[in-house]
Amino acid sequence: MTIAEHLDTAFWLTCAAIVGLLMLSAFFSGSETALTAASRGKLRAQADKGSKGAQTALDITEDNERLIGSVLLGNNLVNILAASLATSLFTRVLGDSGVAFATLAMTLLVLIFAEVLPKTYAITNAETAASRMAPLVRWVIFVFSPMVNAVRAFVRLILALFGVQTDPDTHILAVREEIAGALQLGHSEGVVHKEDRDRILGALDLSERTVEEIMRHRSNIEMLDADEPSEVLISRCLDSAHTRLPLYRGDPENIIGVVHAKDLLRAIDKLVRGPERTLAALADFKITDVAMKPYFVPETTTLDDQMREFLRRHTHFALVVDEYGALQGLITLEDILEEIVGEITDEFDVGAENPMRRLEDGTLIVDGAMTIRDLNRATDWSLPDDEANTVAGLVIHESQTIPNEGQIFSFHGFRFEVAARKDNRLTRLKIRPL
Repeated sequence: MTIAEHLDTAFWLTCAAIVGLLMLSAFFSGSETALTAASRGKLRAQADKGSKGAQTALDITEDNERLIGSVLLGNNLVNILAASLATSLFTRVLGDSGVAFATLAMTLLVLIFAEVLPKTYAITNAETAASRMAPLVRWVIFVFSPMVNAVRAFVRLILALFGVQTDPDTHILAVREEIAGALQLGHSEGVVHKEDRDRILGALDLSERTVEEIMRHRSNIEMLDADEPSEVLISRCLDSAHTRLPLYRGDPENIIGVVHAKDLLRAIDKLVRGPERTLAALADFKITDVAMKPYFVPETTTLDDQMREFLRRHTHFALVVDEYGALQGLITLEDILEEIVGEITDEFDVGAENPMRRLEDGTLIVDGAMTIRDLNRATDWSLPDDEANTVAGLVIHESQTIPNEGQIFSFHGFRFEVAARKDNRLTRLKIRPL
């Protein structure tokens, strides 16, 4: 029998079926790539503008395991069926040698038209393709869901036999990690500026960092003693670079209020220029009359929660206490904002010493009280801040002692030299990469 005699109706129907199956395979391959590569943020924006396809894409990608399972099942089904039909067709025409020709032909056809071509289009136009394919994919999921659920249960059973536990609700990457990874990749490729990356990462980290990590330690807090004469207290308030000062009586731990410079000036103005102005009234002035009630927060409060509380209370100042109620430090709204935008300086901070200075040989001279996070952000280093908040704290933790001036340590790929020490505090360190 000649080849021409094989070109009957069955032959052309089989060819048409193979072409149709390849088109279905292209659809499954392209939809899988489009729905997994599409940005959920962009799909959400399109859905908010009324795109039903984008909304459907968002709905079906909520369960990625079921989506991918259904698409892979359909893709494998049509590919195997197309290969079987091609083998039958070629063996009918060419005999036993048709198996080799069918394998070669279907490999090229599937690779080009059912894999590379649709996936290239889908990855190039991910959101558009996802919106267009989502309604059809939803029906595919509906049809194949029973079989996919059975396969998922069987796979989990097999993995459980080998001691592998799977959680269907666990996402491979959290949203925050996806954003952070994209920012780091964009920065390494020069698309995202370092300042923009730091601001966004700083905002994302607020919910994972606590007040204790960024507060001003109690040893650095400027306070007022309520038992001192009024003239002394007024002078100290006016000389201070801070707007709000804690007020204590007897023991610095006994905070009885917070004095705001503007409230103090209003009270003095009323005594000096008011209708009942007398010098005696100024002498009898009590600073406790203008002190606000102190606001205490636990040191374990997250920065995100604390910022919300500041906004709710319409205040910018809080005193930080530990689990025993002992004063640990203070925190302001500005401190939290600095974790996002970087150091904020005003006219009173212009003359302040820079906590970090670089020498010609690349060595950094760092203030011991500088936080590890600020150092990492300024230098793009990755020193750990799990066990200590400040650079001095890290050196003390790693050395397991309070080093003397001039001592040198090497850890985490860096060389640390104690440049200055005051009492038990490491006030200045020299750091350079090894």
